[in-house]
Amino acid sequence: MAELSLAQATHSFGGHPLLDRASLHVERGERIGLLGRNGSGKSTLLQIFTGAIVPDEGEVAYRQGLRVAGLEQEVPRSLRGTVLAQLQAALEGEPVEDWQVAEFIEKTLQHLSLDPASDVEHLSAGSKRRVMLARALVVQPDLLILDEPTNHLDLQAIRRLEDHLLRRSGSLVFVTHDRAFLMKLATRIVALDRGRLASYPGDYGKYREMKDAELVSEEMQNVVFDKKLAQEEAWLRRGIKARRTRNQGRVRALRAMREKRAQRREIVGRVSAKVQTAERTGQIVARTTDLTHSFGQGPLIRDLSLEIQRGDRIGIVGPNGCGKTTLLRIITGELEPEKGGLKLGTNLRVARFDQLHSTLDQNKSVQENICDEGDTVTVAGKSRHVIGYLQDFLFTTDQIRGPVDRLSGGERNRLQLARILSRPCNVLILDEPTNDLDVETMELLEEILMDFDGTLLVVSHDRVFLDNVVTSTLVFEGEGRVREFVGGYEDWQRHRTEEQARARKPAATSEKPKYSERPRRLSFKEQEELEALPGEIERLEEERGALEEKMVDPAFYKGEESEIAAAVARLEEIRLSLEWSFERWEQLEAIAEAQR
Repeated sequence: MAELSLAQATHSFGGHPLLDRASLHVERGERIGLLGRNGSGKSTLLQIFTGAIVPDEGEVAYRQGLRVAGLEQEVPRSLRGTVLAQLQAALEGEPVEDWQVAEFIEKTLQHLSLDPASDVEHLSAGSKRRVMLARALVVQPDLLILDEPTNHLDLQAIRRLEDHLLRRSGSLVFVTHDRAFLMKLATRIVALDRGRLASYPGDYGKYREMKDAELVSEEMQNVVFDKKLAQEEAWLRRGIKARRTRNQGRVRALRAMREKRAQRREIVGRVSAKVQTAERTGQIVARTTDLTHSFGQGPLIRDLSLEIQRGDRIGIVGPNGCGKTTLLRIITGELEPEKGGLKLGTNLRVARFDQLHSTLDQNKSVQENICDEGDTVTVAGKSRHVIGYLQDFLFTTDQIRGPVDRLSGGERNRLQLARILSRPCNVLILDEPTNDLDVETMELLEEILMDFDGTLLVVSHDRVFLDNVVTSTLVFEGEGRVREFVGGYEDWQRHRTEEQARARKPAATSEKPKYSERPRRLSFKEQEELEALPGEIERLEEERGALEEKMVDPAFYKGEESEIAAAVARLEEIRLSLEWSFERWEQLEAIAEAQR
């Protein structure tokens, strides 16, 4: 039996249903990445899985004895007390022996690097998210439900979380905008599109290929249908022949076509936008000299000398609370440093994206946040009505006239983007811009930023986003040290690995060695293994391809649950076997190369 089964579920909050006769089976041990546009109903579906919401129609069935725990997208205001008290409260009422409580809590605290004595109310947003995650993990759930688990976490915390979730034996359903996190964890992608759920085996890259092909096919079918409908409507308008008895069947068919067309839910469009670049800045945008700034006990920034030139695209990374946002405020002149010099360039037109949405007025409507009392905005030198402009960012008319506090986190981020892009700028400051955005909108944001020819400073924990957007990276290394590296996240990681390898290498001495160490040679058994590995890898890849092709067929998921579970488990076994085989082949090939 599946861990969880959703059958013909329908749910709405008015308007089009978020779920429209949706069905899904979650098998034991699989890790499902749930994708969909902002507002499509992903969080609602996860709340149905945890039992927080009951669907209007349909059924949710759980395996007997299944233990479910979840992480919400928003941090509840009621989160108070110490970290230890929060974990103890999570275990209350759970079928756990007294001696296990301390063990479970200790392991969870260690995995997430949490201080049990910390007061939750005074923790940062990222630390509060880790406490909520700890509450879900400490009960050792069979099925873990995570809604945007990487939000507000720093890169180190995200990597630890990835490693922990990979080691878990239970099932996992998660929503994330972090493509690196998604690609590392998901064994299956499930897409929520216009109320329906569709399953795609394999990783995110394969999902994109299959989904794009589906959308092209759907568009072509709609074009053919609409053409036939137009022909039938023209036939009906031609007159009396349509009302003859022998043509009534055709008239009824036309009515059915009209009904089908009326019920069609169109593909959600893409955000349409571009940065309005203001007049160019001077060559130097900002220069710091021996900059030092402290907060609390130690320095956040110490002796930082930095020159930002026009057109630079700089990513800023580091642990939560290390001073990334503080550095942005100093560079833009909002905050005066304790020591050191700061010189700002000329003709700066700065636009800023704030992760806390402080640039939005919560007491105003969406429309008023763009143009106050007016109803037009000037974009690329042309006047546009604000409703049409905001519809380019996928807001409905009701949302545009409604208050900001009714928007989801992703929708507020889109509104901030709309506000920024409605005003010319030549310096863009983005503080965690990818939080809560759906993957498609985030990829579009990357395209917008790549076309921007001004200066970009971005704080982000999204590794793929950084690699795609920035050309250099400022890294907070602790104790106030900030270093600059050429390239994005992967370039920094490669540089750090090389530095660590050099540090471990013993220093060369002038003393000659007493003997020359011969390189190790492959044994006969290892030589046979090396020769066999390419064939084994090829066989595994062929089996994986055949299995994925079989699982693409929607009819596959209507078969026996035991067969589905076996296929999912085998796909994971193949993935692990391929990883081991490639690693072993590299080891043996390196030894063979050294002895040649």
